[in-house]
Amino acid sequence: MDSDQGNQAAGTVRESDEAHRRRQLATVVDVARLAGVSTATVDRVLNQRAGVRPVTAERVLKAALDLGYVQDGTLPTGALKPLRLAFLLPAGNNRFLNRLGRLVIESQERLASFNMRARVDYIDSFNPELLAQHLRQVGREVEGVAFMALEHPMVREAVDWLAGRGVPAVTLISDIANTRRVAYVGLDNRAAGRTAGQLVARFIGRRPAKVAMIAGSLSYRAHEEREMGFLHLFHELFPMIEVVGLREGHDEEARNYRQTKMLLAQHPDLAGIYNIGGGPEGIARALKEAGRQDEVVFVGHGLTQETRALLIDGVMDAVINQDPQGSLMDCVSIFANIRAGRPALEGTARPHIEIVLRENLP
Repeated sequence: MDSDQGNQAAGTVRESDEAHRRRQLATVVDVARLAGVSTATVDRVLNQRAGVRPVTAERVLKAALDLGYVQDGTLPTGALKPLRLAFLLPAGNNRFLNRLGRLVIESQERLASFNMRARVDYIDSFNPELLAQHLRQVGREVEGVAFMALEHPMVREAVDWLAGRGVPAVTLISDIANTRRVAYVGLDNRAAGRTAGQLVARFIGRRPAKVAMIAGSLSYRAHEEREMGFLHLFHELFPMIEVVGLREGHDEEARNYRQTKMLLAQHPDLAGIYNIGGGPEGIARALKEAGRQDEVVFVGHGLTQETRALLIDGVMDAVINQDPQGSLMDCVSIFANIRAGRPALEGTARPHIEIVLRENLP
């Protein structure tokens, strides 16, 4: 054997000895402590016995590897496989949500660097029964779910069912109360509604006026909280401005168009519209047809190609935005934290409200 081969062999022996030494030093107790589980759970995972949640098993295997208690070649087949995630988003023409869905699909390579892969399923936007059924279905197929929640008992039950199976659920954009979901990724929607009210009021000025709201659906807690924030802002600070009502447009351009035409017909002196959900193009079309685009203050949500064009055109005055890339990566961080046994929100920050005007378009 030449000297290079001898050195290589010696190096291999030294590495093997080091691995052996680490294994001798580490114990099942150490693995259990690092993974935050019992020694019985460690034993079940390493001996491939049933009864351990996939996320917990992943954490145990990672701890065993980190401590040198096991080596890659001795891991059970399929160990440390990519964490499977499902993003459930409302189907329809909401441009912001469609953009978020495309972003998830386009980020597979980045997700792979976190040992994750994700799929996107689109669900009927305003059907809680269908959403609940789909949550239960994907809960049998993935190890983590992020979804835009509807406030409904069936959806709450489905979220708690996921938790019982050890599948963490993250609510995205719109939260749900009194469930075992692990985290919420989205704006403080009451603050977002107040921000919209402040913008509308400042654009109108301190004079008697009428303003209206168009929501997607108040079945979304996000839309309900935005409405509350908007109403309270005017009640507290601008009592001379009357909020004449709320209409639901289901994020549909055609329905928002009809709702806006009715509002303009009923209130010829309407001075402002707050679009709580999607479908801003319908509102803009109605304002243009009535020749009111320069008179009615128009504030909405979600920076997309469409709202960007409306800002440039001067029909929209402001857009309240939530960064979709940041929201996606916050979800990834939350699932990574849970897999590693850390607090779900460790290292994440609450998304901030971004106000976009024509003059500061990114």
